[in-house]
Amino acid sequence: MHAANLLIDYYDRLPASIAACVDDLEPVRSDIGFSPGYHLPALDADVERFLSVATARWEPLGEYGEHRLTLLDLTGNPATGTTKTFASLMIVARAVEYIRRYGEAVTIFSPTSANKGVALRDAVLRAIEAGLVRPDQLRTVILAPGSCLAKLRSSRLSTDPELRELNPMLVYNGPEPEQVKALGRAFADKYAGDLRANGENLWYSLDLANYLVADTARAYFEHAASPVAGPRLHAHAVSSAFGLLGYHRGRDVLESSGASSREHRPASLLVQHLGTPDMVLNLRNGSFDRADLPQYALTDGLYRQSADPRFPAVTYDPDEVLDPTFYTHRPATSPSMNAIIERSGGDGIVVSLAECVARYPQVRELLAGTGCELPADFRTLREWSLVMAVTGVLNAVDRGLADDWRDVVVHGSGRYTSADYTPLEPEAMTEVATVEDVAAVVCR
Repeated sequence: MHAANLLIDYYDRLPASIAACVDDLEPVRSDIGFSPGYHLPALDADVERFLSVATARWEPLGEYGEHRLTLLDLTGNPATGTTKTFASLMIVARAVEYIRRYGEAVTIFSPTSANKGVALRDAVLRAIEAGLVRPDQLRTVILAPGSCLAKLRSSRLSTDPELRELNPMLVYNGPEPEQVKALGRAFADKYAGDLRANGENLWYSLDLANYLVADTARAYFEHAASPVAGPRLHAHAVSSAFGLLGYHRGRDVLESSGASSREHRPASLLVQHLGTPDMVLNLRNGSFDRADLPQYALTDGLYRQSADPRFPAVTYDPDEVLDPTFYTHRPATSPSMNAIIERSGGDGIVVSLAECVARYPQVRELLAGTGCELPADFRTLREWSLVMAVTGVLNAVDRGLADDWRDVVVHGSGRYTSADYTPLEPEAMTEVATVEDVAAVVCR
């Protein structure tokens, strides 16, 4: 087993990561948009304390079939249990440096399905507790769909009255969870200028580049822990595949520096669920049309198909939502991910809840002793990312979809249970339905 802190240990490489992901390092300061830029604070003791939870582990899982399995565990921050920690810490670090340089307050505003919002709130709290900023200088506003309430967590941002007021948690209960993105964008477009006139910069942080930089460090860690020397496949449960896209930007940096060879670039396996199989559909068919899903027939109380090995052989419901975190339809990242797979190899596979439940004892045994142990009762699991990814790998091996790759690396992007956190208090949530509802909370 190898361990590292992906941000502290590779802090000196982050400028190269930033250069591989963005064209301009400088802030954008206008009424129609704000970004703090990509300058990072010096790595002193306070910043190291802030970044101390950005840990990762490279953990062998043994063999399955003819394949050697490895877990890249990205769930080490107990306050989040997900890989969203890394990007959120980087986002907040950039905001901290902007505040120090310009003396202006920053409000990070983000729609989320849950995990990103939990991680941003944790990162803001960590910055305050590390003494990097004052509570009035940096705050965050999170907008989440009601379908994901069970994933939202209590922290000092919700229990401390002053911090709760400064860092509101907004909940949208409309019929389409993904509508939080449109609602958030509309609010930012309408009110960012008003907030800036009052001395506050509203950063609408839902931009791909904000998430790519931190994930480049996955490639650096892999190169240190187990340099790629033969056919290797990286598997990831994805909604928009930000994590894999960031990993491949890190590979670009390694290859451009001569540290690694492009001929050894690992392939990618996209793992999705039936609620949003859009990236797999687009990879296989060039469109997001659900009409391209295989036809399921109800047999003995279960829906079954055998026409396409990349989709569940059995499911309780062809329209099920296995995990509401994976909620993105028609992701704009599909063309980029498709191009990477076309160049370096890979595939996509969709898993069902029925398949995850059937595989659960096997997956639990594989993960025993890794630090990502699963509960005996899967009903207490609140984040299914890791189970989805491992189930997808086992199915891909059994169905001959992974034959070209001896090594398989599973990105452990999320795992937590109901026992791992205290749910967010009802008094810390505000229900919103319109732009004006959002403004009433954020601009008061």
